[in-house]
Amino acid sequence: MNIDRVTVRPRRYCREAIRIFALALIWGSAFLFSVAPTAGSERVALLLRLNGAVSPASADYVIRGIQLANDRKVALIVLQMDTPGGLDTSMRDIVRAILASSVPVASYVAPSGARAASAGTYILYASHIAAMAPGTNLGAATPIALGGSGQDNGQNGDSKERQSRNAAEAKAVNDAAAYLRGLAELRNRNADWAEKAVRDAASLSSTAAEREKVIDFVAFTVDELMAKANGRTVRAGGADIRLDTTDLAVQSIEPDWRTRLLSVIADPNVALILMVIGIYGLIFEFLTPGAVIPGMVGGICLLLGLYALAMLPVSYAGVGLIVLAVALLVAEAHAPTFGVLGLGGAVALVLGATILFDTDVPDLKVSRQVLVGIGVSALAFSLIVVRLAFGARRRAVVTGAEQMIGISGKVSSWTGTTGYVVAHGERWSAASAEPLTDGDDVTVIARDGLTLEVTRDPRKNRGPQESKEKLR
Repeated sequence: MNIDRVTVRPRRYCREAIRIFALALIWGSAFLFSVAPTAGSERVALLLRLNGAVSPASADYVIRGIQLANDRKVALIVLQMDTPGGLDTSMRDIVRAILASSVPVASYVAPSGARAASAGTYILYASHIAAMAPGTNLGAATPIALGGSGQDNGQNGDSKERQSRNAAEAKAVNDAAAYLRGLAELRNRNADWAEKAVRDAASLSSTAAEREKVIDFVAFTVDELMAKANGRTVRAGGADIRLDTTDLAVQSIEPDWRTRLLSVIADPNVALILMVIGIYGLIFEFLTPGAVIPGMVGGICLLLGLYALAMLPVSYAGVGLIVLAVALLVAEAHAPTFGVLGLGGAVALVLGATILFDTDVPDLKVSRQVLVGIGVSALAFSLIVVRLAFGARRRAVVTGAEQMIGISGKVSSWTGTTGYVVAHGERWSAASAEPLTDGDDVTVIARDGLTLEVTRDPRKNRGPQESKEKLR
């Protein structure tokens, strides 16, 4: 009986312990779920700033900011813009991120004096809320590579433009106009003016944009923007959302190290400088194997430059000229032509750098200072090679068969006109046009295979008569 009691009690205690643990787990889970934030409950508005040209770096920053806002399920995203435009691919990436966002995006052209030109107009039209600060403007959304042909240079300028515009240009303009019109119809904004902004490069001030129903309202500050956006209904993530922006805390998202690095290396000037440093580093490493540092630095810079080129629109003609320039510089280093190939390489490098980037956006062009620096560096490289070539011609040969010519030796054994001499620490068979004796000092004047042609060294060998005169 006692044994039964001992065996039963532990089972009873185990069952009770399991029940208690299960109840504690259920209560703990209920408590955790009760205090966990629900979807969309974070009362925060994320503020993103898009300043400068729309580039791969800025697009990466905006897209990751929108993704962060969706992950946190914040109430609103405020995209503050001041941009002259930028790359079409980067702009479309931002627009796609805005259209796919389940969190409403309010684009805000600010501060006063800012603009949302070209690519900025598309981003503004794609946003759920479009606002501008007083004293700002938007528009001029014509593809900028084609905008130069749209200038009216005189009478009948429009007819001349229509005659000169080829099919590719017309296709690009029509595509841009349809794209912006589609965004305008999606957000119930002025679609006719959107098409005019593309075809005629039209622009509007903030007050005119509000009057023309291009934007939703004008706001002096971000707080006023949220106050005016409060209560509006927008469609985001496939659902209608009524904005509640009262007492929202504004949290600014600053670019992290990755965005700052991309913004540096994606600059055409920096990308080109990295490419040039990489090319010269590898050339110096090949010319002086084992130096290590030029090759290491050159490889890193070249890879960073190639990564930047992959993000930027490049011209194949420019790439071809740069490759030709590298080939000419390498040829000058290995077969010096006293600067002819080096000069051609410098010219090809400058021309290739000038037309390398296929864009007319001012912020995405190579500056003249960088072009001058690249040209000067290429010419300096050629001058260094020429100087080394002239110096090599004046120096004595130190390798190969020719380095034996002119060295001194001593006869070890001699018979008639042939024998053996010790030269350069080695014993050579030798021949001479004059009779020699053992121990004579000789000078090598020629080499035929493994036989040296020598002659008596007059500075070290003196006959008996010369010795007597010296004693007197």
